[in-house]
Amino acid sequence: MSTSAETASGAPEAPISAVEQRLAELGLTLPEVVAPVAAYVPAVITGSYVYTSGQLPFINGKLEATGKVSTGTEGTSDEPTVSPEDAKAYAAVCAVNALAAVKSVIGDLDRITRIVKVVGFVSSDPSFTGQPGVINGASELLGQVFGEAGQHARSAVGVSVLPLDSPVEVELIAEFS
Repeated sequence: MSTSAETASGAPEAPISAVEQRLAELGLTLPEVVAPVAAYVPAVITGSYVYTSGQLPFINGKLEATGKVSTGTEGTSDEPTVSPEDAKAYAAVCAVNALAAVKSVIGDLDRITRIVKVVGFVSSDPSFTGQPGVINGASELLGQVFGEAGQHARSAVGVSVLPLDSPVEVELIAEFS
């Protein structure tokens, strides 16, 4: 279900999808699609599925944190670290950015019938093993927004480094009608 609003000039704004209304209830707004940092597109449609490219936790065009995810008690890295709690929040940001990429190719997030798969990558201190808890940030957000249709298959993978030294990256596959 979509609703319309008017701008200050009285001109109608684009309808707001129910999905975007749920995001707003959570204090979130759908951003503009983040421009690719290499030779790829943010999302591709094949059949009734949208596959997103990996999304980083950009907020207002800025990568908010860099470094490896660590509890601070493991490893001996002198590199910047990100706490698992902060990384979980950044995974949710990645999921919102992935939804923006989906919207860019299907036009209306209310067309999503199911989040099929989430793949999350966590730039991890070598001793850190809490990747599933970090990627829960994306999974829990998708569950809050889509309810049962947000329940998905998932992989949470620890890696040594991510593009731009991001602490987390999330991609998803969504089915739509």
